[in-house]
Order: sequence, then structure tokens, then C-alpha cells
Amino acid sequence: MINRGLALLLFAGWMIVSSTAVPAQSGAVNADTSVADGKGNPKNGSPALTGERRPLYRLRKSDIVQMRFTFSPEFDQEVTVQPDGFVSLKSVGNVLAEGLTLVDLRESIMKAYQATLRDPEINVVLKDFERPFFVAGGQVGRPGKYELRAPTSAAEAVQIAGGFTDASKHSQVVLFRRVGDGVVETQVLNLKAMLAARNLEEDPELKPGDMLFVPQNRISKIKRFLPTSSLSTFFTPAQF
Repeated sequence: MINRGLALLLFAGWMIVSSTAVPAQSGAVNADTSVADGKGNPKNGSPALTGERRPLYRLRKSDIVQMRFTFSPEFDQEVTVQPDGFVSLKSVGNVLAEGLTLVDLRESIMKAYQATLRDPEINVVLKDFERPFFVAGGQVGRPGKYELRAPTSAAEAVQIAGGFTDASKHSQVVLFRRVGDGVVETQVLNLKAMLAARNLEEDPELKPGDMLFVPQNRISKIKRFLPTSSLSTFFTPAQF
């Protein structure tokens, strides 16, 4: 029979082994979901878990920004992002704004005024901006430019634009999407087949700036990428 002292010694050893094993297992599990950096990107690299889930708005041309200087109100100003992407500031000149978030722009403005003001305290507010939109042209009831206020598919966008006309070829609707400077991506959609099959899984969701063209005649072939200048073949100012 094992004496009482030996039994207590064995029990204490088992407790030590158990207490060190559990954190090791827990650490192995957490390693897959731990944060790799301050931006919240997981270490496991899963596409479904990476990237910005709620990206901040980035300034565009014609956006209007208001700046308030807490201790130097004489520098308060309201500026517009110019066609070249810059804003013109009092006393310091031009600062790049296009593509920046409001936080980024505030930091740039503070750096620009460091030589003029000591520790400037600035509040930057977006006063006006171009609302997300899509354009529908061709054989739809009301060709034009429409605000993109909520998630909208191509089929829904056609209905917003007045639906198909009697002369439309709704088996070959063309979706144009800008993918770079001077380049648009094209996709031919068979909305007729999708609606007939009641299967909208392949009905793409529009992005801001997308353009839909509903043809009258058959479009048998269309290049996937086109120069922006060729869009005039499909869309004319008279439509809007």
C-alpha cells in the first residue's frame, strides 16, 4: 500500500503537469485567431477574415472639407478638392487630399501648418461629397444617373431605371466598371435567363460608378477591357 506522503507527492506532480498542459493547448488554438497587427488582420491569412471590414471614406475630387482651428479661428476655412486632387490652404498653399481619409488629411494639414502655428489643434469635417451612383442607358424606360443608396443588383438597377423597353435585348445587358485610369471592364449579363430561372445568384451587385447598357440589337462579341473613350459608342449625353 502506498503511504499517505507518497500519494500526496504523486497528486501534486499530476497537478503541475495538468496546469502547464492546458495553457499550451489554449495557446495553440489562439494562434490561429490571434491578431497579427494593430489593424485586426488575423495571422492565419484566411481571405474571409482579412482586409478592412468597414473601410473609411477616402476623399475624391469636388468633395468639400471644412477645417476649424481651435485656437486660431482666423485660419478656419472651407475648401474643395480640386481636379488635380489638391486643396488650397490659407498661408501654406496646396496639400494633397484625394485618396486620403479625413484622419490622414488632418495629419497632413497639421504638418503643413507646423511652421506657421505652434501645436495647431484642427478639426476636419466632410461637408459635401458626390453620392454613390450608377448610370443606366440604352433600352430602358428612363435612362439616366441614379443614386446608389443601398446594395443594388443589376436587375434591380434596370427596374429603378424604368425597366426594359419593348425593343430591348435583355439577354445581353452590358455592365461597365472602371478598373483603372482610362480602362473599363465589361461583362455581358443574361438577365432574361436569370429572371426566367428565378436564380439571381449570378446577378452582380453594382459598385459606385458602374454603368449598365441595355442594347437594342444583338451584341455577339465585346472586349472585356475597353478604353474609356469608347464608352461614347454606348452612352451619349443626350440620354441624360
